[in-house]
Amino acid sequence: MPAARLPRLLAGIADAAGLREHERRYGPLPAPGEPGRAGSRSRRRSRRRRPERLIDVVEAAGLTGRGGAGFPAGRKMRSVAGRPGRKAIVANGAEGEPASRKDRLLLSRLPHLVLDGIALAAAAVGADEAYLCVHGTEDALLRRLDRAVAERQAAGLDPVPIQVTGIPARYVSSEQSSIVQYLNGGPGKPTFSPPRPHERGVNGKPTLVHNVETLAHLAMIARHGDRWFRRTGLPSAPGSMLVTVSGAVTRPGVYEIEMGTTAGEVIMLAGGPAERLQALLVGGYFGAWLPVEAAWRVPMTHAGLKAAGGALGAGIVIAFPAAACPIAETARVARYLAEESAGQCGPCRFGLPALAEALASLAFAGGRGGNADDITKLIPLVERRGACRHPDGAAQLGRSLFTAFPADVHRHRRQGACDGVRRPPLLPLPGDEEREWDWG
Repeated sequence: MPAARLPRLLAGIADAAGLREHERRYGPLPAPGEPGRAGSRSRRRSRRRRPERLIDVVEAAGLTGRGGAGFPAGRKMRSVAGRPGRKAIVANGAEGEPASRKDRLLLSRLPHLVLDGIALAAAAVGADEAYLCVHGTEDALLRRLDRAVAERQAAGLDPVPIQVTGIPARYVSSEQSSIVQYLNGGPGKPTFSPPRPHERGVNGKPTLVHNVETLAHLAMIARHGDRWFRRTGLPSAPGSMLVTVSGAVTRPGVYEIEMGTTAGEVIMLAGGPAERLQALLVGGYFGAWLPVEAAWRVPMTHAGLKAAGGALGAGIVIAFPAAACPIAETARVARYLAEESAGQCGPCRFGLPALAEALASLAFAGGRGGNADDITKLIPLVERRGACRHPDGAAQLGRSLFTAFPADVHRHRRQGACDGVRRPPLLPLPGDEEREWDWG
C-alpha cells in the first residue's frame, strides 16, 4: 500500500474538527457546478446543468456506497435527480452494526467533510431538505454535530439547511426505509417496498439516502476529480475505504485502506494477531465467517469476498482466535439480532428466536439438547421472507458457521460444549465495555 496514496479521508483527523481547520486541511467547499480539477474526463464531456456535473464525476470515479450494499453512488444520485419536483437527502450516520466504528469516527473527528458531502449532493440532485441522522442516544455526538452545523450557518455555507436528527438506537432503525418512516413521523422500522425512498421518501419527495462515509468520499471527489479517486484501489473497485478491525488483534481500530487490500493485510495493519487465529468474520453480523487460511489473501472488495463466500458489508474485520468457540459467539449474536428485529413479519417474530435458541442449544448442550439439523432446516425458512434484509443477514451468518467450522459443529453435536464457551465474549454488542481503539 503506497504511503503517498493514503490517508485520504483521514488525512486531517488530528486537526480538522472545526470549520477553519477543516478548510485549511481540505480546502473550501467546491462550487456544486465545478467539481474536480481541470482535466477531469467527466467535466470536459458534461453538457448538463452545472449542479448535476457532480453526478457525472461521481459516476466516472466509480464510487460505490460504503454503508454495506455497495450500490453505485452516482447511479443512486441520478435516480433521484431525474425525478420531477423538489427532493430530499438523508445522510445515514446511525451505525446500527455494533462491530463498526467508522461512521462515528468520521462524524466526531471530521464532521465538516461529511457536511460538505451533504451540501454538494443536495445541490446535485435538487434537494431542498437535508437530514443527518445518528442514534438519538449519542448525546455528545449530537451536540458536536449541532455545533458544526451552526458554524456553517454562520459562514453562510449551506443553502439547504442541514437538520441533525436522532433516531431510535436499534439495529433495524438504521435501514434506509426505517429512517424515512421515522422522519415522516412513524416508527423507526423497515417498510415493505415499493415505493423505495428514491421514488417517494421524506415528506413524499424522492429521497437520496447515502451513508456518511460515501458522502465524505463524494466531498473529496468534488475537490480532486474522478481520476484522482481512481489512483488508488483497483480498476474494478476504485478508491479507498474505512475498515473497523477488532477481535484478537494488537491494535483494534479504524483504518483507511485501498480497495482490494487483502483481509490479511488489514489484520497486519492492526498490529497483527494477538493470538493464534482460526477465522475472520468479515462484513459484520450480516457478513460471514471465513477460515483464516482461506480469508487471508481475499481482496477487500464486494466481488472478491462474494467469490469467497463472504460479504464486504460496511467494512468490518474481526479476528477470531483458535481458543474461542465460534458456535457460542454466533448464538450470542443471533440472540441479539432476534431481539433487535422489527417484529413485524414471521421470519423475525418466530424464525430468528428459534434460530438463536437452536444455536445456543448446539453451543452449550450439544447432542443432549441441540441438533445441528434443526439449524440447517430453519435457515431456509428465514431467508428472503421478511420485509427487509434483517432475517437474511442473520441467516447468512448462521449458514457460514457450518461451512467455516464443520469440525466444531460435529464435535459439539457429539460431545457437547467445548472449553471455548468459558471464554469472555469476543464479538462486540451494545452494552459491552468499550475497548481502546486506534485509527490509522
